[in-house]
Amino acid sequence: MTAMTVFFPLDTARLRLQVDEKRKSKTTHMVLLEIIKEEGLLAPYRGWFPVISSLCCSNFVYFYTFNSLKAVWVKGQHSTTGKDLVVGFVAGVVNVLLTTPLWVVNTRLKLQGAKFRNEDIVPTNYNGIIDAFHQIIRDEGILALWNGTFPSLLLVFNPAIQFMFYEGLKRQLLKKQMKLSSVDVFIIGAIAKAIATTVTYPLQTVQSILRFGHHRLNPENRTLGSLRNILYLLHQRVRRFGIMGLYKGLEAKLLQTALTAALMFLVYEKLTAATFTVMGLKSALKR
Repeated sequence: MTAMTVFFPLDTARLRLQVDEKRKSKTTHMVLLEIIKEEGLLAPYRGWFPVISSLCCSNFVYFYTFNSLKAVWVKGQHSTTGKDLVVGFVAGVVNVLLTTPLWVVNTRLKLQGAKFRNEDIVPTNYNGIIDAFHQIIRDEGILALWNGTFPSLLLVFNPAIQFMFYEGLKRQLLKKQMKLSSVDVFIIGAIAKAIATTVTYPLQTVQSILRFGHHRLNPENRTLGSLRNILYLLHQRVRRFGIMGLYKGLEAKLLQTALTAALMFLVYEKLTAATFTVMGLKSALKR
Protein backbone atom coordinates (compact mmCIF):
# COMPACT_ATOMS: atom_id res chain seq x y z
CA MET A 1 0.00 0.00 0.00
CA THR A 2 2.84 2.38 0.87
CA ALA A 3 4.73 1.67 -2.35
CA MET A 4 1.61 1.94 -4.54
CA THR A 5 0.63 5.25 -2.91
CA VAL A 6 4.07 6.83 -3.32
CA PHE A 7 4.44 5.79 -6.98
CA PHE A 8 0.75 5.96 -7.95
CA PRO A 9 1.34 8.80 -10.50
CA LEU A 10 3.64 6.48 -12.47
CA ASP A 11 0.80 3.96 -12.76
CA THR A 12 -1.53 6.77 -13.88
CA ALA A 13 0.94 7.76 -16.63
CA ARG A 14 1.30 4.13 -17.72
CA LEU A 15 -2.47 3.64 -17.98
CA ARG A 16 -2.99 6.85 -19.98
CA LEU A 17 -0.32 5.84 -22.48
CA GLN A 18 -1.82 2.37 -22.85
CA VAL A 19 -5.42 3.48 -23.36
CA ASP A 20 -5.06 6.88 -25.07
CA GLU A 21 -3.49 5.79 -28.35
CA LYS A 22 -3.20 9.30 -29.81
CA ARG A 23 -1.33 10.85 -26.91
CA LYS A 24 1.93 12.06 -28.46
CA SER A 25 4.01 12.53 -25.30
CA LYS A 26 6.08 9.39 -24.83
CA THR A 27 8.09 10.11 -21.70
CA THR A 28 6.62 9.59 -18.23
CA HIS A 29 7.43 13.02 -16.83
CA MET A 30 5.91 14.80 -19.86
CA VAL A 31 2.67 12.81 -19.54
CA LEU A 32 2.45 13.63 -15.82
CA LEU A 33 3.09 17.34 -16.51
CA GLU A 34 0.31 17.34 -19.14
CA ILE A 35 -2.12 15.63 -16.75
CA ILE A 36 -1.38 18.14 -13.96
CA LYS A 37 -1.63 21.12 -16.33
CA GLU A 38 -4.92 20.01 -17.93
CA GLU A 39 -6.68 18.29 -15.03
CA GLY A 40 -5.22 19.66 -11.81
CA LEU A 41 -2.50 18.84 -9.28
CA LEU A 42 -4.35 15.86 -7.75
CA ALA A 43 -5.28 14.29 -11.12
CA PRO A 44 -2.35 11.79 -11.04
CA TYR A 45 -3.93 10.37 -7.85
CA ARG A 46 -7.42 10.00 -9.32
CA GLY A 47 -8.83 6.56 -8.44
CA TRP A 48 -6.35 5.97 -5.60
CA PHE A 49 -8.86 4.53 -3.11
CA PRO A 50 -10.38 1.91 -5.49
CA VAL A 51 -6.88 0.78 -6.50
CA ILE A 52 -5.70 0.43 -2.90
CA SER A 53 -8.92 -1.44 -2.02
CA SER A 54 -8.46 -3.79 -4.99
CA LEU A 55 -4.78 -4.29 -4.10
CA CYS A 56 -5.65 -5.34 -0.54
CA CYS A 57 -8.43 -7.71 -1.69
CA SER A 58 -6.28 -9.16 -4.47
CA ASN A 59 -3.32 -9.86 -2.18
CA PHE A 60 -5.60 -11.37 0.47
CA VAL A 61 -7.25 -13.71 -2.07
CA TYR A 62 -3.91 -14.71 -3.63
CA PHE A 63 -2.01 -15.48 -0.42
CA TYR A 64 -4.98 -17.09 1.34
CA THR A 65 -5.54 -19.38 -1.67
CA PHE A 66 -1.80 -20.08 -2.04
CA ASN A 67 -1.29 -21.05 1.60
CA SER A 68 -4.53 -23.08 1.77
CA LEU A 69 -3.67 -25.09 -1.36
CA LYS A 70 -0.10 -25.57 -0.18
CA ALA A 71 -1.26 -26.81 3.24
CA VAL A 72 -3.62 -29.33 1.61
CA TRP A 73 -1.11 -30.56 -1.02
CA VAL A 74 2.15 -30.61 0.95
CA LYS A 75 0.70 -31.88 4.28
CA GLY A 76 3.87 -31.56 6.36
CA GLN A 77 6.21 -32.73 3.59
CA HIS A 78 9.03 -30.63 2.16
CA SER A 79 7.76 -28.25 -0.52
CA THR A 80 9.47 -28.20 -3.92
CA THR A 81 9.94 -25.45 -6.50
CA GLY A 82 7.65 -27.29 -8.91
CA LYS A 83 4.85 -27.56 -6.35
CA ASP A 84 5.20 -23.90 -5.37
CA LEU A 85 5.02 -22.92 -9.05
CA VAL A 86 1.85 -24.96 -9.64
CA VAL A 87 0.19 -23.72 -6.46
CA GLY A 88 1.18 -20.14 -7.33
CA PHE A 89 -0.34 -20.50 -10.80
CA VAL A 90 -3.62 -21.91 -9.45
CA ALA A 91 -3.77 -19.18 -6.78
CA GLY A 92 -3.20 -16.61 -9.52
CA VAL A 93 -6.08 -17.98 -11.61
CA VAL A 94 -8.44 -17.97 -8.61
CA ASN A 95 -7.35 -14.42 -7.81
CA VAL A 96 -8.03 -13.23 -11.38
CA LEU A 97 -11.50 -14.81 -11.51
CA LEU A 98 -12.56 -13.37 -8.14
CA THR A 99 -11.04 -9.88 -8.26
CA THR A 100 -11.23 -8.84 -11.95
CA PRO A 101 -14.51 -6.88 -11.33
CA LEU A 102 -12.66 -4.71 -8.80
CA TRP A 103 -9.85 -3.98 -11.28
CA VAL A 104 -12.33 -3.20 -14.07
CA VAL A 105 -14.07 -0.66 -11.83
CA ASN A 106 -10.87 0.97 -10.60
CA THR A 107 -9.55 1.24 -14.18
CA ARG A 108 -12.74 3.10 -15.15
CA LEU A 109 -12.52 5.40 -12.11
CA LYS A 110 -8.84 6.16 -12.70
CA LEU A 111 -9.59 7.30 -16.25
CA GLN A 112 -12.77 9.21 -15.45
CA GLY A 113 -12.42 12.92 -16.20
CA ALA A 114 -9.22 12.39 -18.18
CA LYS A 115 -8.50 14.66 -21.15
CA PHE A 116 -8.14 12.08 -23.92
CA ARG A 117 -6.53 12.75 -27.31
CA ASN A 118 -8.38 9.79 -28.84
CA GLU A 119 -11.88 10.84 -29.95
CA ASP A 120 -12.96 7.19 -30.15
CA ILE A 121 -13.06 6.97 -26.35
CA VAL A 122 -16.51 7.37 -24.80
CA PRO A 123 -16.36 9.37 -21.50
CA THR A 124 -17.85 7.89 -18.30
CA ASN A 125 -19.63 9.45 -15.33
CA TYR A 126 -19.50 7.41 -12.11
CA ASN A 127 -20.14 8.70 -8.57
CA GLY A 128 -18.01 6.08 -6.85
CA ILE A 129 -17.27 2.35 -6.64
CA ILE A 130 -20.88 1.22 -6.00
CA ASP A 131 -22.29 3.48 -8.71
CA ALA A 132 -19.66 2.21 -11.17
CA PHE A 133 -20.68 -1.40 -10.46
CA HIS A 134 -24.36 -0.45 -10.90
CA GLN A 135 -23.87 1.43 -14.19
CA ILE A 136 -21.63 -1.24 -15.73
CA ILE A 137 -24.12 -4.04 -14.92
CA ARG A 138 -27.07 -1.91 -16.11
CA ASP A 139 -25.55 -0.62 -19.36
CA GLU A 140 -23.14 -3.41 -20.38
CA GLY A 141 -24.32 -6.52 -18.56
CA ILE A 142 -22.78 -8.34 -15.61
CA LEU A 143 -20.15 -10.08 -17.78
CA ALA A 144 -18.62 -6.67 -18.54
CA LEU A 145 -17.19 -6.78 -15.00
CA TRP A 146 -14.91 -9.55 -16.24
CA ASN A 147 -13.59 -7.63 -19.27
CA GLY A 148 -9.92 -8.41 -19.77
CA THR A 149 -10.10 -11.73 -17.91
CA PHE A 150 -8.44 -13.71 -20.70
CA PRO A 151 -5.27 -11.58 -20.91
CA SER A 152 -5.27 -11.46 -17.09
CA LEU A 153 -5.20 -15.26 -17.00
CA LEU A 154 -2.33 -15.29 -19.49
CA LEU A 155 -0.51 -12.74 -17.31
CA VAL A 156 -0.50 -15.26 -14.47
CA PHE A 157 2.57 -16.59 -16.30
CA ASN A 158 4.37 -13.29 -15.52
CA PRO A 159 5.67 -14.50 -12.11
CA ALA A 160 6.66 -17.82 -13.70
CA ILE A 161 8.78 -15.99 -16.30
CA GLN A 162 10.25 -13.80 -13.54
CA PHE A 163 11.05 -16.85 -11.39
CA MET A 164 12.68 -18.66 -14.33
CA PHE A 165 15.04 -15.75 -15.10
CA TYR A 166 15.69 -15.12 -11.38
CA GLU A 167 16.80 -18.70 -10.81
CA GLY A 168 18.92 -18.68 -13.99
CA LEU A 169 20.72 -15.46 -13.03
CA LYS A 170 21.20 -16.72 -9.47
CA ARG A 171 22.84 -19.93 -10.71
CA GLN A 172 25.22 -17.93 -12.92
CA LEU A 173 26.27 -15.70 -10.01
CA LEU A 174 26.74 -18.65 -7.64
CA LYS A 175 29.25 -20.14 -10.09
CA LYS A 176 31.47 -17.10 -9.47
CA GLN A 177 30.88 -16.56 -5.74
CA MET A 178 29.94 -18.63 -2.72
CA LYS A 179 27.07 -16.52 -1.42
CA LEU A 180 24.72 -13.83 -2.72
CA SER A 181 24.53 -10.50 -0.92
CA SER A 182 21.30 -8.52 -0.39
CA VAL A 183 22.36 -6.19 -3.20
CA ASP A 184 22.91 -9.17 -5.55
CA VAL A 185 19.46 -10.56 -4.74
CA PHE A 186 17.82 -7.17 -5.25
CA ILE A 187 19.56 -6.56 -8.59
CA ILE A 188 18.82 -9.97 -10.11
CA GLY A 189 15.26 -9.73 -8.78
CA ALA A 190 14.84 -6.34 -10.48
CA ILE A 191 16.35 -7.64 -13.74
CA ALA A 192 14.09 -10.72 -13.72
CA LYS A 193 11.03 -8.55 -13.05
CA ALA A 194 12.00 -6.13 -15.83
CA ILE A 195 12.36 -9.01 -18.33
CA ALA A 196 9.01 -10.55 -17.30
CA THR A 197 7.28 -7.16 -17.53
CA THR A 198 8.77 -6.41 -20.98
CA VAL A 199 7.80 -9.84 -22.37
CA THR A 200 4.19 -9.63 -21.14
CA TYR A 201 3.63 -5.87 -21.55
CA PRO A 202 1.60 -6.09 -24.81
CA LEU A 203 -0.91 -8.27 -22.94
CA GLN A 204 -1.01 -5.70 -20.12
CA THR A 205 -1.84 -3.03 -22.70
CA VAL A 206 -4.71 -5.10 -24.11
CA GLN A 207 -5.87 -5.87 -20.56
CA SER A 208 -6.12 -2.13 -19.77
CA ILE A 209 -8.04 -1.38 -22.98
CA LEU A 210 -10.52 -4.19 -22.37
CA ARG A 211 -11.04 -3.25 -18.72
CA PHE A 212 -11.72 0.35 -19.70
CA GLY A 213 -14.22 -0.94 -22.27
CA HIS A 214 -15.05 2.46 -23.74
CA HIS A 215 -13.34 2.26 -27.12
CA ARG A 216 -15.64 2.06 -30.10
CA LEU A 217 -14.51 -1.34 -31.32
CA ASN A 218 -15.45 -3.19 -34.47
CA PRO A 219 -18.91 -4.76 -33.75
CA GLU A 220 -17.67 -8.10 -35.07
CA ASN A 221 -15.01 -8.15 -32.36
CA ARG A 222 -17.26 -7.20 -29.48
CA THR A 223 -16.70 -10.41 -27.48
CA LEU A 224 -14.54 -8.68 -24.88
CA GLY A 225 -11.78 -10.81 -23.49
CA SER A 226 -11.88 -13.44 -26.23
CA LEU A 227 -8.68 -14.55 -27.94
CA ARG A 228 -10.07 -13.18 -31.22
CA ASN A 229 -10.49 -9.70 -29.75
CA ILE A 230 -7.05 -9.76 -28.11
CA LEU A 231 -5.45 -10.58 -31.47
CA TYR A 232 -7.61 -7.89 -33.12
CA LEU A 233 -6.46 -5.23 -30.64
CA LEU A 234 -2.80 -6.27 -30.96
CA HIS A 235 -3.03 -6.17 -34.77
CA GLN A 236 -4.73 -2.74 -34.76
CA ARG A 237 -2.10 -1.36 -32.41
CA VAL A 238 0.78 -2.60 -34.57
CA ARG A 239 -0.89 -1.41 -37.79
CA ARG A 240 -1.39 2.13 -36.46
CA PHE A 241 1.77 2.69 -34.44
CA GLY A 242 4.18 -0.10 -35.36
CA ILE A 243 5.57 -2.70 -32.99
CA MET A 244 6.54 0.00 -30.46
CA GLY A 245 2.84 0.86 -30.11
CA LEU A 246 2.52 -2.29 -28.00
CA TYR A 247 5.01 -0.84 -25.53
CA LYS A 248 3.58 2.64 -24.90
CA GLY A 249 3.93 3.34 -21.19
CA LEU A 250 6.59 0.65 -20.64
CA GLU A 251 9.04 3.24 -19.30
CA ALA A 252 6.57 4.27 -16.58
CA LYS A 253 5.79 0.63 -15.76
CA LEU A 254 9.47 -0.37 -15.43
CA LEU A 255 10.21 2.74 -13.38
CA GLN A 256 7.26 2.02 -11.10
CA THR A 257 8.24 -1.65 -10.78
CA ALA A 258 11.86 -0.92 -9.84
CA LEU A 259 11.07 1.91 -7.43
CA THR A 260 8.16 0.00 -5.87
CA ALA A 261 10.36 -3.05 -5.28
CA ALA A 262 13.04 -0.88 -3.69
CA LEU A 263 10.58 0.94 -1.41
CA MET A 264 8.76 -2.28 -0.49
CA PHE A 265 12.10 -3.84 0.49
CA LEU A 266 13.01 -0.80 2.59
CA VAL A 267 9.59 -0.58 4.32
CA TYR A 268 9.60 -4.35 4.91
CA GLU A 269 13.00 -4.20 6.62
CA LYS A 270 11.96 -1.23 8.79
CA LEU A 271 8.63 -2.84 9.79
CA THR A 272 10.37 -6.15 10.56
CA ALA A 273 12.98 -4.42 12.73
CA ALA A 274 10.28 -2.40 14.52
CA THR A 275 8.17 -5.54 15.11
CA PHE A 276 11.06 -7.47 16.63
CA THR A 277 11.97 -4.46 18.77
CA VAL A 278 8.41 -4.27 20.14
CA MET A 279 8.34 -8.04 20.69
CA GLY A 280 11.67 -7.82 22.51
CA LEU A 281 10.39 -5.04 24.75
CA LYS A 282 7.24 -7.02 25.53
CA SER A 283 9.33 -10.10 26.39
CA ALA A 284 11.49 -8.01 28.71
CA LEU A 285 8.40 -6.58 30.43
CA LYS A 286 6.99 -10.08 30.97
CA ARG A 287 10.20 -11.14 32.66
